[in-house]
Amino acid sequence: MTRKEIDWRRFGEVATGVLGWTPAVFWAATPAEFWMAWDGWRARFHPASGRAGAAPLARAELTDLERKFPDRQC
Repeated sequence: MTRKEIDWRRFGEVATGVLGWTPAVFWAATPAEFWMAWDGWRARFHPASGRAGAAPLARAELTDLERKFPDRQC
């Protein structure tokens, strides 16, 4: 078995450029945490990539959130 080097530069580009992580968050994350974040981002913004996206809120759920967290008047 040949050891494959990890392309840390590419991981960093995705973490900071796509996921919006700071470098400190990237370097503190484990590879498993990176992949969980990437899978979540992909499922949310690119559901056609093979993972189902989150279902939209039902009207009752939205109404409940609006009641619990009303918009503030400035």
